[in-house]
Amino acid sequence: MNSMTGVTSVTDMDRGHGGEPRQMGALAGSGAAHPAWLWRSGALVPWDEARVHVNAVGHASVAAVFEGIKGYLAADGERLLVFRLDDHLRRFAESARLCRLTLPYDTGRLRDAVLELLVANGFRQDVYLRPWAFPEGIVREAMVPADARCEVAVDSWTFDSSLESVRGCRAAVSSWRRIGEAAMPPRAKAFSNYHNGRMALMEVRENGHDWPIMLNERGQVAEGASACVALVRDGTLLTPSLSSGVLPGITRDTVLSLARDLGIPVEEREVDRSELYLADEIFFMGTAWEILPVAAIDGMPVGGTGARPAGEAAPGPVARRLLETYRQLVRGMAGASPWLTEVKPA
Repeated sequence: MNSMTGVTSVTDMDRGHGGEPRQMGALAGSGAAHPAWLWRSGALVPWDEARVHVNAVGHASVAAVFEGIKGYLAADGERLLVFRLDDHLRRFAESARLCRLTLPYDTGRLRDAVLELLVANGFRQDVYLRPWAFPEGIVREAMVPADARCEVAVDSWTFDSSLESVRGCRAAVSSWRRIGEAAMPPRAKAFSNYHNGRMALMEVRENGHDWPIMLNERGQVAEGASACVALVRDGTLLTPSLSSGVLPGITRDTVLSLARDLGIPVEEREVDRSELYLADEIFFMGTAWEILPVAAIDGMPVGGTGARPAGEAAPGPVARRLLETYRQLVRGMAGASPWLTEVKPA
């Protein structure tokens, strides 16, 4: 618990895969450490048998692309609801195209693969899905050639959603700049792009913060280490435009849509660093992160001292409305939605 913000910080929690808080992405529950099945190259494969040679790992991972998708257990406890599956798979195909990789399956087949995997593993709790594509075979070239043929795998693991809890984090602006169009395609969800955020994350953690906010090459706000960022000022929700060097986030798009439905004014534009310090609220948005409020930026309380009662620094009123609306949506409590794909465990 942080005395300045009155909220539990993610640094006070056990961390899971890839530096994410355990609630965001780690295995949950008391069962096996991994599911029974993984989908690979057109068929279900026992998880323990999904192997590659060590020489197939190194250079192939430079060009690899992936997606992060969540399936939520419905409020009735009887169904899994995969959130925006088609949109995630469309972005997966676009990432492969940007990185000049040839996928052997179209999005329709990959959709079937995801659903087949979920039924086979029989999940009855929230689940994270990761389709990923990497150049097949033994790759010895440092530069994977254009239009390389890929293998595709879909992995899955259970997680504990943070939508039911109150949490916040301490963010800081990193000295590392977000990659831009002149260097790498920021619109691609490629493994190699995440080294950029990793550098920023290590820097701010060593300085006592939780998560970084990166500026782009123009010195304006871009995004977090692996999530988009939004701020609220005078009742308006602001977020950096897609031309600011951000990944076109599915959760970002969801939050903006929900905000408009709630009558919250939305602006997508260039955002200056100084606006972070004047914001009434700041929060991250991402599939793994869901909606994560920021309680302090560069050591300063978000919203200013005394802006809200002690213990209410995160979430603020706008983030609270969005969190509840998002929770009801992904749990199927808001009724049928084209963004939800239902799966009934076998």
